[in-house]
Amino acid sequence: MKQHEPLNADSPLHVVMRDIVKCFPGVRANSKVCFDVEAGEVHALLGENGAGKSTLMRQLYGLYQPDEGDIIIDGKPLQLRSPADAIRAGIGMIHQHFMLVPTLTVAQNVALGQRSSRAPLLDLTRVTARIRELSEEYGLKVDPRAYVWQLSVGEQQRVEIMKALYRGARLIILDEPTAVLTPQEVDDLFATLRRMVREGHSLVFISHKLQEVMAISDRVTVLRDGKVIGTRLTRDVTRSELVRMMVGRELGELAPRPLEPGPARLTVQGLRAMGDRGTEALRRVDLEVHAGEIVGLAGVSGNGQRELAECLAGMRRASGGRVLIGPREITFASLNQRIEAGMAYIPEERMRDGAIREFSVQENIFLHDHISPRFRRGIFLSFPRMEAHAARLVREFAVKTPGLDTPLKNLSGGNIQKLIMARELSRHPEILIAAQPTRGVDVSATGYIHERLLQQREAGTGILLISEDLDEICALSDRIAVMYEGRIIGVVRRGQATREQLGLMMAGVQQADALP
Repeated sequence: MKQHEPLNADSPLHVVMRDIVKCFPGVRANSKVCFDVEAGEVHALLGENGAGKSTLMRQLYGLYQPDEGDIIIDGKPLQLRSPADAIRAGIGMIHQHFMLVPTLTVAQNVALGQRSSRAPLLDLTRVTARIRELSEEYGLKVDPRAYVWQLSVGEQQRVEIMKALYRGARLIILDEPTAVLTPQEVDDLFATLRRMVREGHSLVFISHKLQEVMAISDRVTVLRDGKVIGTRLTRDVTRSELVRMMVGRELGELAPRPLEPGPARLTVQGLRAMGDRGTEALRRVDLEVHAGEIVGLAGVSGNGQRELAECLAGMRRASGGRVLIGPREITFASLNQRIEAGMAYIPEERMRDGAIREFSVQENIFLHDHISPRFRRGIFLSFPRMEAHAARLVREFAVKTPGLDTPLKNLSGGNIQKLIMARELSRHPEILIAAQPTRGVDVSATGYIHERLLQQREAGTGILLISEDLDEICALSDRIAVMYEGRIIGVVRRGQATREQLGLMMAGVQQADALP
């Protein structure tokens, strides 16, 4: 078979990756990895950030080529020199870091690289119709006419799902596909995936949500430090065993201690703001966060959570209402004024809004604090003080980095997030806005971030936790506010509502109707 010829699109797909080795300068990302996917199964791939999962899957998708080893599809060794080769071989991938063109529409991104029925022109009418069909079929709400730059992170992830479904892949690599779905939508998606599997499709399922792995997968392979630790039948393994395989030790369970909340640290009154598409994204939001409490903000992506976080952090201008930190109004305050008032911010998109990829670890620590008198000697910066401070934060927050001068882009997602958290918490804030603080990080880093949030709560900080992970919200929050279409439609205390009832509220059901 010639390399450019497509495989039989009607046949089940069986993939074997044998003795895969992939090296980068100073790093052996995959070391003799053996991994296979049977026709008609869901094979979960687990491991901490930096374990080699993404590198392995990028080789299966043709983005990287192995230094050693073979990729065998339906019994035939293939060289996948590009994603186009992988797509022709029946493989699709939904990437953790999106492969989208921000200045193009959803329909244009889906059509990109595909043969058009009206070549050399695009047949966007046909593409748009198919996207709407897939949206209806899979419950993935996305506007084909919207530009990608206008979309939230969760909506961009849905576009990636659309791209894979549109191409009709027989093996789909799914990297965190449920991060933006309600429990009911997760159930619907899983039902669809199971139907695909029964029809002969194969899935590689990558997720940090172990309960999802246990629910959907047939087998689980765990990677650690670029090596396969083991492959187990899902029905024969427990969650704690998988965690131990991933991190090499047991992780303790979260146990938030009941606290009496103090005075209001953050007060939001009738807050309004416009979205990127010219429509109102926040519609008179009222919310309070008190000292020593975590208020979780739950909701499906695209319902105003991102705009609320940006308004509070000073990155989006409010069109009405008030925001106060303690008694001090900061509705239209500058970033420095918000920091002086006691606000810290962990942004949803850490690499866009929270850090600079090309800067070093130390430089990223001082993005805000370089003007602080603590790190100056007269009119000059005190580099010894800055280095000592950076070294202390890296040590205290267990940031794994070769050195303080290491470019941030060389760190794993979990370590970048810990570094941002170290920078923000080092100022001992009155209020912390934490937007998706554990998105895309491994189970070990997630546990560490959760512990730090609880420590800040104990120290009297008020925390607004914005997350689309309902398990995270339920585990950490003293109160849970649910957002739908730019409004807070209900606030419940911990344990007052089940995940299913919260899911109904996230879908727009009023609190009085969702709770018995």
